[in-house]
Amino acid sequence: MATSLLRAFRSSGTPGFTLSTLLIAAIVVSPVVALVYIASAGSGDLWPQLTAYVLPSAAANTAGLLTGVGLLTGIIGVGTAWLVATANFPGRRFFDWALLLPLAIPTYILAYAYLDLLHPLGPIQSALRAFLGISDPRALHFPELRSMGGAIFLLGFVLYPYVYLAARASFLMQNAAALEAARVLGAGRGEVFFRVALPLARPAIVIGVTLALLEALNDIGATEFLGVRTLTIAIYSTWLNRSSLPGAAQISLFMLTLVILLFLLERWARKGQRFVTAGKRAQTPARTTLRGPKAIAATLACALPLVIGFLAPAAYLADRAIRKAISGDISAALFRETANTILFAGLATLATILAGILVAYAIRTDRSGLAAPASRIASIGYAIPGTVLAVGLLWPLASFDNAIDAAFRQWFGIHTGLLISGSGAALVLAYTIRFLAVSVNGIEAGYAKISPSVDHAARSLGENSFGTLRKVHLPMLRPALGGAAILVFVDCMKELPATLMLRPFGVETLATHIYAEAVRGTYEDGAIAAILVVLAGLLPVMLLARISRNAIATP
Repeated sequence: MATSLLRAFRSSGTPGFTLSTLLIAAIVVSPVVALVYIASAGSGDLWPQLTAYVLPSAAANTAGLLTGVGLLTGIIGVGTAWLVATANFPGRRFFDWALLLPLAIPTYILAYAYLDLLHPLGPIQSALRAFLGISDPRALHFPELRSMGGAIFLLGFVLYPYVYLAARASFLMQNAAALEAARVLGAGRGEVFFRVALPLARPAIVIGVTLALLEALNDIGATEFLGVRTLTIAIYSTWLNRSSLPGAAQISLFMLTLVILLFLLERWARKGQRFVTAGKRAQTPARTTLRGPKAIAATLACALPLVIGFLAPAAYLADRAIRKAISGDISAALFRETANTILFAGLATLATILAGILVAYAIRTDRSGLAAPASRIASIGYAIPGTVLAVGLLWPLASFDNAIDAAFRQWFGIHTGLLISGSGAALVLAYTIRFLAVSVNGIEAGYAKISPSVDHAARSLGENSFGTLRKVHLPMLRPALGGAAILVFVDCMKELPATLMLRPFGVETLATHIYAEAVRGTYEDGAIAAILVVLAGLLPVMLLARISRNAIATP
């Protein structure tokens, strides 16, 4: 076995990059291995207690939440995508990109904003009571936001862009001939949608819904604020409140099994669903011009999710942040938290981009056949919820810290403390593992535009593998590297579960600041931190909208 591996590496043009990719894959998969070890270290009485008192309700809540979010994101995402892709109505060009804006608002910030907006003493109910001449705050009966229905409603309206983006691309790239044939046979617009367009778009829709469900599964802030105890919250509370790391690991493995089932379901739903057009690119469907009530209905249908998912909470946060800034009541801690956020996100972005370059270059140049499967393993971190990743990293990193501390005390009489966990390196590592797939995919897309003849020319001029990467590829990859870096940086800024569980003691970021203020119910004090995160999220959303338009427009 070892001999065959060595022979494979020798036959490879860039064994160093292949080995680096294998090492990165090993680091990414190590938290999962650690989870199994930690879970097995628990007492025999632990699992029966979890299955009796923790898992049933948490699993039921998680299943209910995912079912509701899947249905709502599917309805909103597919409906708005169909309208934007196939119809002309007032505001269509604006909604084409603006419907992606809710991606700029993390789920916990949306819940944070709406808990204050819809509070009995909040602006919406206060304005309604003033309009109706009602003085008693209990006289108006609004649906309870702190409920399963409230969680599904808010998560659905902030996560639908994952479905919208995938479905819109699918609808725009469908062959007009198939839709026109259905119309010639007498099918109406609704029948064409349900019997032709929707089945053709099903693979893309399934991918979009799966991404939305993974985000809902990873959520810890919104569901906790809204009183829905999911598996993610069960992991967090079992670890920190009950001081049971093995119990948290066992729940994490159960949750990881759920993630695997989601991916298997997604694969099964797309099984055999391949729709291609022969020859040149198919003609895109012509848009139907809507007039009168239909045009108004289409505009309102696209405006409603945008208002609920972005405009209303963003306007509220901007108003509260401006009031806070004018009053001058800005805590000095906010500047430290902003600096901490930028520091951790920046270091993780640098590490993620460097790792992404190694992996993508290994895929391009490897001849051993090992880099491609290793890169797929290295990209699984995006599917691992932040709480699961944090639990899996804790034991190996703590063991490493303890070993270093023991060695230094024995040899030099020096107490090193928590070198990795206490310095924030654990958080940077978690970010890197979680978002490495974003970096690899972005850089691979950039490499797809670089002809292999460029590599041959560099080699013929005497450059080795590293020289070709440094002098030729990296300058050509700058747009892809910049786009990937922006996406990773903002994802790191918004990540809450891993940040809550792995940040150094006494260190806060913008995300944890918002979480703490929401837990205390002091919503206005977290408005500036929330609007900073939202503003940072706007840049990658604009980039994503531009990339998606260019990808569809390019033959």
